[in-house]
Amino acid sequence: MRLLVVGGSGQLGHAVCRRAVAAGVAVTATYHSGAVGVPGVEAYRLDVTDRAAVRRLVTRVRPDAVVSTPYRYADWTVTADGAAHVALASAEVGARLVHLSSDALHAGRPEPYADDDPPTPVFPYGAAKAAAETAVRAADPAAVLVRTSLILGDADSPQIRLCRDALAGAFPLFTDEIRCPVDVGDLAGAVLELTGTDHAGPLNVAGPQAVSRAELGLLVARRYGLDTAGLTTTTSAAVPSRPTVVRLDSTRAATDLRTRLRAVEDVLAG
Repeated sequence: MRLLVVGGSGQLGHAVCRRAVAAGVAVTATYHSGAVGVPGVEAYRLDVTDRAAVRRLVTRVRPDAVVSTPYRYADWTVTADGAAHVALASAEVGARLVHLSSDALHAGRPEPYADDDPPTPVFPYGAAKAAAETAVRAADPAAVLVRTSLILGDADSPQIRLCRDALAGAFPLFTDEIRCPVDVGDLAGAVLELTGTDHAGPLNVAGPQAVSRAELGLLVARRYGLDTAGLTTTTSAAVPSRPTVVRLDSTRAATDLRTRLRAVEDVLAG
């Protein structure tokens, strides 16, 4: 199999590249800034907002499968338009598409969200991710849309670094903003596995344990032996238009995939 990872310099894209190479897969990856940095990966710089450039690269590589991860938090053109460009180009060459989506497209509610619950975005990034899903499904109805949550990596990964900064007193963490964190390695394994399946449409792929951002901060403190004296907390009332309780029911992914999706306490157990 020839795999194309769009966004190979990002946290998840990098993990997918490493796992795929280790499994003997021929991997091509793209980056916009930074570098892919995985031995054995053929890397190209790509601006996903340039539809013609995306089409040229995908046509040149002619992958069997595409993992599409590009996003920029405050940039609609990257998150929504870029995803559409990748989906259109992938469909043209008949590649299997695994598109990375997010729990950010949900507004929040007490009940867990099922795989096929429709988006209800309440802030711009969530709206961009919802628009990306719509575009991907229109371009390729057979694509799988992986809805995931907070991605946990090593000590310098974005979510862990955010918690470390909060523990140092940089800003408060929410006590009522609930998510289902997932380990980047677990997610990468699930994404690679999905390239070889016929799953289509939305699929929740997140950890089975829901925690608040404040609880996550305390787990990070325990994992890295950090002092919690500097941690302050707040509620979502202080910042309007943020999703609050977003629990993803990942039962189907946990049942159908061989990859184990671990609880956050297990991930941060050391």
